[in-house]
Amino acid sequence: MPHPVDIHVGQKLKQIRTMRRFSQTEIANKLDLSFQQIQKYEAGLNRVSASRLFELAQIFDVSPSYFFDGLLDIMLPGQNEDPGMAVATALAAIKDDAVKKRIVTFIEDVSGQTVARHE
Repeated sequence: MPHPVDIHVGQKLKQIRTMRRFSQTEIANKLDLSFQQIQKYEAGLNRVSASRLFELAQIFDVSPSYFFDGLLDIMLPGQNEDPGMAVATALAAIKDDAVKKRIVTFIEDVSGQTVARHE
């Protein structure tokens, strides 16, 4: 069974290859591989080695990190969220307006910033 990281890297490879309008055969030729190997990379069935990933990054003129962009969102859902957004969501869920106002006042006191009020 393919590892989720290999699947993600393969999807990113397919994404950039199609965006740049390269065929699997063209990429395979640049790497001295078969197009079937590119298919396996894109499906996540075969792992892309670090050296091969570096070569792919050079072909597409991207950083090797491009192939990992968005991976943490998949592997660690919820851990890359902005804590400020979580606080805002929790604050919005409070039904008691008096409690909300006290919390906002506390946040203003601690942060030294005024929260815009739309009353």
